[in-house]
Amino acid sequence: MTKPRSKRVALVAASLLLAAAIGALLWVSITVVLKSEIADSKSQLSLYQSTLNAGLKRHAHLPFVLSQDPHVVATARGTPTTDLNVRLKAFAESAELEAIYLMDMTGLTIAASNFDQAQTFLGRNYGFRPYFQNAVAGAYSQFFAIGVTTLRPGYFISAPVRIDGKTVGVVAIKADLSQIGADWPDGEASILVSNPDGVIVLASNPDWRYRTLEAHSDTERARLAQARQFANEPLTPMNWTNGRLGPNIDGVSYIQTTVALDALGWTLHYLVPASNLWRKVATAMAAAGLAAIIATAIWLYIRSLRIRQALRHSQDDRRKLRAANTKLETEIAVRRQAESRLEDAQKELRRTSKLAALGQLSASVTHELGQPLSALKTHITAAELGATADTGLLKKLGGLVHRMEAITTDLRFFAKPGNDRFEILDLNQIAKDAADVVRPQIEASAIDLRVTTSPTKVEVLGNKLRLEQVVVNLLSNAKTALTDADIRQIELAVGDDRSITVTDTGIGLNGQSMDDLAEPFFTTQASGDGLGLGLAISTEIIRDHHGSLHILPNSQGATFKLTLPRGDHFTEQKAS
Repeated sequence: MTKPRSKRVALVAASLLLAAAIGALLWVSITVVLKSEIADSKSQLSLYQSTLNAGLKRHAHLPFVLSQDPHVVATARGTPTTDLNVRLKAFAESAELEAIYLMDMTGLTIAASNFDQAQTFLGRNYGFRPYFQNAVAGAYSQFFAIGVTTLRPGYFISAPVRIDGKTVGVVAIKADLSQIGADWPDGEASILVSNPDGVIVLASNPDWRYRTLEAHSDTERARLAQARQFANEPLTPMNWTNGRLGPNIDGVSYIQTTVALDALGWTLHYLVPASNLWRKVATAMAAAGLAAIIATAIWLYIRSLRIRQALRHSQDDRRKLRAANTKLETEIAVRRQAESRLEDAQKELRRTSKLAALGQLSASVTHELGQPLSALKTHITAAELGATADTGLLKKLGGLVHRMEAITTDLRFFAKPGNDRFEILDLNQIAKDAADVVRPQIEASAIDLRVTTSPTKVEVLGNKLRLEQVVVNLLSNAKTALTDADIRQIELAVGDDRSITVTDTGIGLNGQSMDDLAEPFFTTQASGDGLGLGLAISTEIIRDHHGSLHILPNSQGATFKLTLPRGDHFTEQKAS
């Protein structure tokens, strides 16, 4: 009793395995055949796409060339058109075009290559056509439509005719596209081209031409009728429903592949009946089944050989892998050390190059200004001892001399950064003190200086003199930028985000970036008016404070914003 039951279980299991194998084979066959069918469709589609694009681009340059023709320009100006008609006819016959014609600014055709034909464009008005309206607006335009005069479909390309930059007319060509689809196959595959409105403009099946992929709303139909693009064609919707692989048209399922064309927003569709897929699947299943049997036998044999070989070499491979891992770890460590040394060397090289230039300048400035400043301090001290001295003025002069001495020492900042004493500061006070320093020069230049501070303290950690120097530099640059400005105004504002913003209404930065302006010796002033070190020094000062200095967008003038970190955040960065 047990043996027959075991046999039945084994038979059922074998049947299930066979069914699963057949199902898997069917799925693989469908997948492979479908991919092959799609690949073939794409290959054919690429060929038709190239042909269509070439046909549409064949005469794309001609309207522009004609718009430059002296005879066309002269006729657009008002010269009689008789000679131009003959000339355009010769051009049309040479280029194999259906028509070339010139319209005035109302859309009236004043010269045409088919002037001597019964269905001539001469004297007809095409002002309602989009290609005319776009060309009048100055744009090169393309358009597909059924001609209102000839009732034949055509590809229209237009270009404006200009005299001294002013549009005086529109020249257009009409190309016949009927030959493009004439060589499309009549077999099982179908080809069609649809426009953005879903209207089929070209098709291998003539019955599909000027039908729509889906029904249009009344509004869409009214818009198409107003443009008169398809004459009196009813634009009947096709019996088209979308499936998983493609559309179902009149009860026939298709596999669809599409691609966009270069012009007019057209889409090229390549349709292959889905019935082809099942025929190829049956053939593929037979071939795949036989190949699977052979491959399985070969695989089992090779697998047995490889297992025996793998057992022999597993220990050797394991030892080699451990040795390779050890070697790789050593190489990684050495590489990281080399990269670290390289980065340090690059930083030192940049610093050395900067100090080489600014070191000489520092020595020269300190030497040249040291003695005059000492003499000036002596005179101020002597004046303070005088009986009639204006102590308030002398105090201000003394403060300015002290600031000038401090500024000359700032050039040493590039050689020994980070040695200044930092303390908790209020950005409001820094802005006020910097404004007081430059206010006399700014007011003497008839410039309106507006200072806006925060209602609360804005505390940062930094060096007061250096931060004031940055603000003074920004204000001085703003004053220089207003030399020839009509509106002369500078705004200095302190923000709650620990920032100071300087905005002027001057000539702007002419596209210069912050990296350009911060380069040492870079200046936009005339030769002799500045060394170009103000923003370079300011940038280094702000960088030493772990802050940032950058340019904000400004439609008129320039806006600089410096931002500093919180005091505790800065301390953590300094410590790290």
